[in-house]
Amino acid sequence: MSLRLATFNVENLMNRFDFSGYRNQLNEDRTLALFDIRSEAEYRLLEQARVIAHSDDTRQLTALAIAATRADIVCLQEVDNIEALKAFEYGYLFKMVGEGYRQKYTTEGNDSRGIDVALMMRTETAHGQPIEFVRMTSHAYVTFEQFGLFNDDLAAMGHEPGERIFRRDCLEVDVTVGGVPLTLYLVHFKSMGPPRNGLDGRAATMPLRIAEASAVRHIIEQRFGKDHAAGKRWAICGDMNDYRQRVLIGGDAHAGFHFEPVVETNTCLNVFLSDGFAENIVERRPEMDRWTLYHTRGPQERHLCQLDYILLSKGLAARNAAIPDIVRNGQPWRTPFPPGQEVPRFPRIGWDRPKASDHCPVAVTLDLV
Repeated sequence: MSLRLATFNVENLMNRFDFSGYRNQLNEDRTLALFDIRSEAEYRLLEQARVIAHSDDTRQLTALAIAATRADIVCLQEVDNIEALKAFEYGYLFKMVGEGYRQKYTTEGNDSRGIDVALMMRTETAHGQPIEFVRMTSHAYVTFEQFGLFNDDLAAMGHEPGERIFRRDCLEVDVTVGGVPLTLYLVHFKSMGPPRNGLDGRAATMPLRIAEASAVRHIIEQRFGKDHAAGKRWAICGDMNDYRQRVLIGGDAHAGFHFEPVVETNTCLNVFLSDGFAENIVERRPEMDRWTLYHTRGPQERHLCQLDYILLSKGLAARNAAIPDIVRNGQPWRTPFPPGQEVPRFPRIGWDRPKASDHCPVAVTLDLV
């Protein structure tokens, strides 16, 4: 019995406007920065027009990327709310895949921008096995103190013991596929952000991602035990905003790019992977071909890295030798592809935008029995 499972950060699937760019230049879109806008009322009108004009192409491309996964269950990040998800699925995805993801679930997490994790499911797999929702549990409320995770590194970042751990949520969703139980943990960890306190953004925020990863593991072990037994069926899916490896990019489009893989030893992924608790099945792909995001802050800081994960329990990983797919057709033309990895882009992809997302979906076919 097989299930096609995917994860995808859809990048700001919103059904509201953000006008904060009028007072905060960091949030102002570069299009509006070109114009002399004299009042907040004028800014609001132009921002609405800009967002509406850009959204149709963007969401067609997002839907194409999801359709390309051929997934029965899709774990999503950066979804505004259930109404935004319903409107997107009906207005865009339905037109591409027909009777598709009727079952949709999300709940409000802790993100200050209101972006949440979510789940879409078909009513049955491609092979006709019924997919049934059992229950959903949010862990957005748990604190460092509750799980015994507060430490000096978090205190140095200005956190308090009573603060919530997850920047968004760890959403625990139980389903059955043809009667076989499967538990999914949907996550979206703390972003790296810009440099601060003499540290680069990744290092400065690492203690929080380590705490989030430790909390996810605590939740799983409280439920399934610590013995890593082979019969346990669970997967952690989402954007962890961290990597164990990146591919540094040098050169340019004229002289040619060159690519160098670099291993990172300090990462929140070690919480899951260092002792065999889970397997990052994307690491079954070749070393240079695991990336799901292109990061750049200009010619001096460019790399490809994996931020998007499907981590399988020891039992599921042992029963499944499948190598996951990474859908990169929605990447903008500015993304440098290592030799041999180029793919045809979806129609209307731009140099920087429109694009399907800044992230790439990851998908895999799993045997559950």
